[in-house]
Amino acid sequence: MLNTSQIKEHMDVVASDGKKVGKVDHIEGADKIKLAKSDSPDGKHHLVPVGWIDHIDQQVHLNRAASDVQKNWSVAA
Repeated sequence: MLNTSQIKEHMDVVASDGKKVGKVDHIEGADKIKLAKSDSPDGKHHLVPVGWIDHIDQQVHLNRAASDVQKNWSVAA
């Protein structure tokens, strides 16, 4: 079971192919990670579902490649 309380601000979010896709801004609701816009290629916040997380250590590791993450993340309002 994934413990989202381990996710902290400014942690790197890394795709399954080892590419960094962003930094954690905060947890949005119970099921999304909001990525910091300062680390975004388009200067916007993006949301990544918690269901995409493979594991958490010093970084948040996703179970998808960076290209898939960036194609399917949602832009935060």
